[in-house]
Amino acid sequence: MAERITAEDNLGLVHTCAKRFKGRGIEYDDLFQAGCMGLVKAVDNFDSGLGYKFSTYAVPVILGEIKRLFRDGGAVKISRGLKELSLKVSREVQTFREQNGREPTVTELARKMELPPEQITEAISASLQPVSLTVSDEDGDSQTDIPISAPDEQITERISLHTELERLDERDRELIRLRFYKGLTQTRTADILGMTQVQVSRREKKLLLHLRQRLT
Repeated sequence: MAERITAEDNLGLVHTCAKRFKGRGIEYDDLFQAGCMGLVKAVDNFDSGLGYKFSTYAVPVILGEIKRLFRDGGAVKISRGLKELSLKVSREVQTFREQNGREPTVTELARKMELPPEQITEAISASLQPVSLTVSDEDGDSQTDIPISAPDEQITERISLHTELERLDERDRELIRLRFYKGLTQTRTADILGMTQVQVSRREKKLLLHLRQRLT
């Protein structure tokens, strides 16, 4: 059976494409958001029977959406329905956090809201908006675009991290939990897991490299 293609698993393609246009006058959040819209379109329209990789098909679609952003003057057009869904997702994230003491994964949100993970991803991306402040200088006119780290962006990053942690095997997840959530030393972690300190150190480095590659 063919492997199911999801937007959630291919967000790295959006980051790769968006980075090509950094510094060209449009905020990175807008570039990423437009790219996510292209990714969702690619997921919806991809035909695995054509015989080539999903990335080969998706990258031109993602780039097309980002280039359209420049043609439209940097305005990302978001439907009213998507805006409403984005608010619902944000409320669901808040409820989940209060009940469980952590951020939900995209998969958990999709299951809770009975929606496809790709739709949840698109809704989260739609909430990432840059803030522009117009300030006056001595001549009376000047505009400064100030990038901020919005709460929704932090939510997206945490959701992505939790999603990647879910994909690790149980032993590796426990190593990460003990070291970075519980704050234990490598020696103490080794004792709990029945490993040596050197083994923990080596495995930890591999896991951090893996997570960094998946999240950038």
